[in-house]
Amino acid sequence: MVDSVAQQADTVHLPEVEEPQPIEADELFDDFIFNYAQDHVLQLQRTIFPLPYYNEDVPLKIEKAYWKHDDLFCKENAYTLLFDKEEQMDLVGDTTLKSVQVEWIFLKTRMMKKYYFEKLKGVWMLEAINLRKLTADDPADFIDFYARFATDSLFQMEHIAQRLQFVTIDPDDEFSILETTLDAGQWAAFSPQLPKERLSNIDYGQHVSSQSNTRILKINGIGNGFSNLFYFRRLDESWELYRYEDTSI
Repeated sequence: MVDSVAQQADTVHLPEVEEPQPIEADELFDDFIFNYAQDHVLQLQRTIFPLPYYNEDVPLKIEKAYWKHDDLFCKENAYTLLFDKEEQMDLVGDTTLKSVQVEWIFLKTRMMKKYYFEKLKGVWMLEAINLRKLTADDPADFIDFYARFATDSLFQMEHIAQRLQFVTIDPDDEFSILETTLDAGQWAAFSPQLPKERLSNIDYGQHVSSQSNTRILKINGIGNGFSNLFYFRRLDESWELYRYEDTSI
């Protein structure tokens, strides 16, 4: 005979832990990150708790109960991306990516806040956050240059090519692209407002190199059709804007 009381005591029914299920947005990281930033419930489901948070050299853990919803860049009018060369921009649509980092670069303090996302069992998950100072491995010299370029109009004029390549939509035919050049005197009429406090970046695998002599800054509007590309090249100890594309619609 079996003692039914003892048998029940030995049987422990643990609560089932639901694994996050893939959604359509998981296929493309850009689709996922906008959903993650806007959906509070999804954000909690797709963050691994307790979340490792490195505040420079201090390792911390964020428990789920203390997590505050993070909008990332979704409450901004636009977000920025950094590339070394045009080919790297193809990574944006790569559906085979398994690891992507979202970055905030704070221009005045020279700090970087990096979010580490990994694709696990077909779903994107936030695994860690790291807040640290820019290092020699980062494109720090370009960041320092850009911080002044965006805020000092005289400095900006001094670092624009004499014949700036300009690409835009033909005002007489919105389906055609117009390629021309601008001289220094025309730049003020076409130059857009640049982010001055911080830059965002999504590292799809391009790993912007501190050794590269070219840099592309892409500004994408959020829900407003804004699209700008700025092409910079290194000249001696500084940088120069040599090409500007405005294909906003």
